[in-house]
Amino acid sequence: MDHIAPTLDEIEELARETIANLPLAFRETAQQVVIIVADFADEDVLKELEMDAFDLTGLYDGVPLTEKSNWDVPQGPDTVWLFRRPILDEWAERGNVTIADLVAHVTIHEFAHHFGWSDDDIAAIDQWWH
Repeated sequence: MDHIAPTLDEIEELARETIANLPLAFRETAQQVVIIVADFADEDVLKELEMDAFDLTGLYDGVPLTEKSNWDVPQGPDTVWLFRRPILDEWAERGNVTIADLVAHVTIHEFAHHFGWSDDDIAAIDQWWH
């Protein structure tokens, strides 16, 4: 898969494999988060974040677990968005990582927002920078 651009479904499969390999303490909760893969973020999202379409590889949409309360009224499911074209662009620019590793890195980063992880927590799970 590292020589051809993966489809939306293949990116989702890589993200789900990443979740399946999270430490047990996080895995079940992570599996309750919706994963959506799209080619690009919606124009309204890009405008709100003041970002270019190719600069946003992923996005967490929800309330971090560290900020949730039993009294909160759910506003919708927690969702991790992965954006295929920016991921592919970064993959091509880097040239030194596999697509699976890059998708895993983006997925872990977005789940970090969901779990409210510190930088040390992320580094323990995602060995990206080592």
